[in-house]
Amino acid sequence: MIEILSPAELSKAQSAGALVGNILATLKAECTVGTNLLQIDARTKAMIEEAGAVSCYVDYAPAFGRGPFGHYICTAVNDAVLHGKPHSYKLKNGDLLTLDLAVTLNGISADAAISFIVGDKQDPGDLKMIGTTEQALAAGIEAAQPGARIGDISHAIGAVLSGAGYRINLEYGGHGIGTTMHQDPHVANNGTPGRGYILQPGLLLAIEPWVMADTNRLKIDADGWTLRSVTGARTAHTEHTIAITENGPQILTLPTH
Repeated sequence: MIEILSPAELSKAQSAGALVGNILATLKAECTVGTNLLQIDARTKAMIEEAGAVSCYVDYAPAFGRGPFGHYICTAVNDAVLHGKPHSYKLKNGDLLTLDLAVTLNGISADAAISFIVGDKQDPGDLKMIGTTEQALAAGIEAAQPGARIGDISHAIGAVLSGAGYRINLEYGGHGIGTTMHQDPHVANNGTPGRGYILQPGLLLAIEPWVMADTNRLKIDADGWTLRSVTGARTAHTEHTIAITENGPQILTLPTH
């Protein structure tokens, strides 16, 4: 299903996006050495409920997972990159943490992810990898012009990732979003320009470049959810929800405070 939102729905999407951006910014500031992943999950739950929003994750049970996710945020550490299931783990100095959050507010969903290093032990390779995903996201957003095609976004992302020397996994990528979290069209992190669905004003897309330092192959944890690099290499993942407008792409999940 591909949804095109009305102006009234787009206004709701802006509110949902701001909430996601603000929660992630708050969590990043609060995540210090010694913070437990379960504390992050509990803090996320409290902020979602305080805003009158609904988690997109807690009851989420797609075919690729094992039962309902059961938590309010994805917390992926070091070699984990996607669908990181919170568990009792205290963050260490130098850990590379990815937080991925999706909520529904007033019937419209928004989805975003950030990667950052905990503490003051900043590894240059980690910083390069995080920066590359951010640059790839910016390139993908710039390509998301009305009348362009999904392949234009994918190609822009892939050019940045591969240009920096990373191998690209095409199993998981971005997606349409609206009244539900995951919709068509799929937005791969590499592709052919001029191909795919034509972008129309009112379309929401969650664009999410992610890479692993030395591989493009994944393995899944015993929890049935957390995806890790097969080599144990570090990973990074950055995501924004955007709206296609007549004047170009609008980022919805930037923090407002």
